[in-house]
Amino acid sequence: MEKSPIKHEYIDGQIYAMAGTTDIHNIIGLNFTFIIRNHLRGSDCRVYFTDVKIRLEKRNHFYYPDILVTCDDRDRETATYKSFPKLIIEVLSDSTEAFDRGDKFNDYQTLESLQEYVLVNSKHQRVETFRRGEQGLWILQTYQQESFSLQSINLTASFRDFKNFSYGY
Repeated sequence: MEKSPIKHEYIDGQIYAMAGTTDIHNIIGLNFTFIIRNHLRGSDCRVYFTDVKIRLEKRNHFYYPDILVTCDDRDRETATYKSFPKLIIEVLSDSTEAFDRGDKFNDYQTLESLQEYVLVNSKHQRVETFRRGEQGLWILQTYQQESFSLQSINLTASFRDFKNFSYGY
């Protein structure tokens, strides 16, 4: 539905209502979105935050990632969903962490355009990046120190840029 007052994800013919987020979850997501948007300014890439769906055609699913970046012209043809992201970021919460790490990541791997999947811990200074390597294998790199890298969009950011995080970034 394009005009539903409730946000839903669609998984194999089943519709699931989504719960809202916490203030910290939202602050983290907004901080990432603004930094990425400023970095991509002037490029053909676009960043979307929480309300644009990802369509996974091979799985017959629609998900709402926290943040997605697409640089594919085909994604300009649809206003309510995107199908060719190069970067997806999920901010972890207690209620979604297992799904974001498990089935959701497994489903996202069917997106041939996806180069990087990022999990941001909302309780500790930690960013985990999964990058598609040679032969389609996913390689994990964890950042907990000064900065982190989003190679899919050629961005290195300092944790200091996220000083509004509640846990002292």
